[in-house]
Amino acid sequence: MKEQFLDLGRQPIANGFLYENDINDEFFFNLKVGFDANTCLVSLMEFVKPEKMFNDNYVYHSSMSQTMRDHFKDAATKLKNDFRPQRVLEIGSNDGAFIRHFHKQSTIAVEPCGNFAELTNKKGYTTYNEFWDQNLAERLLSESGKRDMIYSANCMCHIQDLDDAFMAVKKLLSPSGVFVFEDPSLSRMMVRRSYDQIYDEHAHIFSVIALDKLLSKHDLEIFKVENLEVHGGSNRIYVKHRDNIFIEIDSSVSENIFSERHLGLDNIEAYKEFAKDVNKSKERLVSLLTRYKNQGKKIISYGATSKSTTVFNYCGITSELIDYIVDTTKDKQGKLSSGVHIPVVEAPDAIDNSIDIAFLGAWNYEKEIVNKEESFLKRGGVFVTHVPGVRTIGC
Repeated sequence: MKEQFLDLGRQPIANGFLYENDINDEFFFNLKVGFDANTCLVSLMEFVKPEKMFNDNYVYHSSMSQTMRDHFKDAATKLKNDFRPQRVLEIGSNDGAFIRHFHKQSTIAVEPCGNFAELTNKKGYTTYNEFWDQNLAERLLSESGKRDMIYSANCMCHIQDLDDAFMAVKKLLSPSGVFVFEDPSLSRMMVRRSYDQIYDEHAHIFSVIALDKLLSKHDLEIFKVENLEVHGGSNRIYVKHRDNIFIEIDSSVSENIFSERHLGLDNIEAYKEFAKDVNKSKERLVSLLTRYKNQGKKIISYGATSKSTTVFNYCGITSELIDYIVDTTKDKQGKLSSGVHIPVVEAPDAIDNSIDIAFLGAWNYEKEIVNKEESFLKRGGVFVTHVPGVRTIGC
C-alpha cells in the first residue's frame, strides 16, 4: 500500500511539446508520489496511460548529446568485453544509440515509439514497435529463441507493471545470460534533492533495496551495481537467474543496500523530509529568478527537458520569467513547452549577447554546457540551477 509523501501539482506530459493551436487539448494529471513500505518502492500515485507518453511523436533522442553517445558506446564496449554476448535484445532502443554497436544479424530491439522503431528498422536492426510484456516475450521466444544479454536504459522505470516486465525478462533470458538495465538512482535523487527526476514517464524511481525485493520474487538476482553520473545519477543493475551459480555476487550489491538503509530509504520519514526540502527549493528558485527579472535581466532556459517540465509547472515559472528555451532537438524547436507554454527555439552556437541569465534545464549536462558556453560566463553571464540546491554558476 503506497503512502503519499509528495505532491508536485498539476502536470502535463513531460515531453509533450506542442503548437499553439494544440493548447486547448493538452492533457494534465496530478503528479503525486508515494512509498510502499512492503516493497520499499517509490512510485507515482497515478499512472498515465503509456500510449499518451510513448507514441509516434516522441521527441527525446538518445543520440543528440555527445555525453550520451559516449555513454552508450562505452557501455556497449564494456558489456561486450565482460560477457561476450552473441544474442542481444534491447528493451527501449530509442534511436539506436546503444544497439548500433552490435551486429545487426544477432540483435533485436523493442521500442514502443513508432518514429524510433521505424528509424532503427531502416538501419537494419529488427525492432518491434510494441510495449514490453510477457506476451511479446513469448512471441520473441518462439520466433528467435532465448537471449544471452538483455539490456535496457531508462526504460524499466517507465513500465508500470514491474512483475510482468521482470517475468518477461526471465522467460527470454538464457540460463547463463545477463540482464543489465540502467535507471535513475533513488539514493542520488534523495541526496541531491533532484525532484525533477519525477515526471509522468518515471512511474518508479528505483532503490537497490526495492529492486532486490522485486527481482527475487521471480528467481532473478542482482549480482552487481554500478553507480553512474549519467542522467543526473543512475544505477546500472546486473541481474542473473538465481540458480546460475557461475556468476558470483559482487560486494557492490550489499554496499549499495547498506548505503540506502543508512539514508533511510526503507522508511517513509526520509521521504517526508525530502518533500519539505523540495518546497523550500521551489521558493528559493522562484525568488531568485524573480529578483533577476525585477533587475531588468533577460532570462532564458538552456535545454527543453522532461526535468524542466516538472520544475516549471511545479514552481509556476512561465514566459513572464523566462523569455524562451534553447534546445538542439529539432522536434522541439518552434513549439511550446508543456504546461507553461514557453517558446522553444533552436540552440545557437553560443548564447546571445543580450542574455544575462540562463536557467540550466539540462543540469545533468552542466559540465558539457558550461565548457561550451565559456564566453557567456566570461562576459558576465550567469547560469542558475537548482541541483544540488538553488545556486548560481558565474558572477
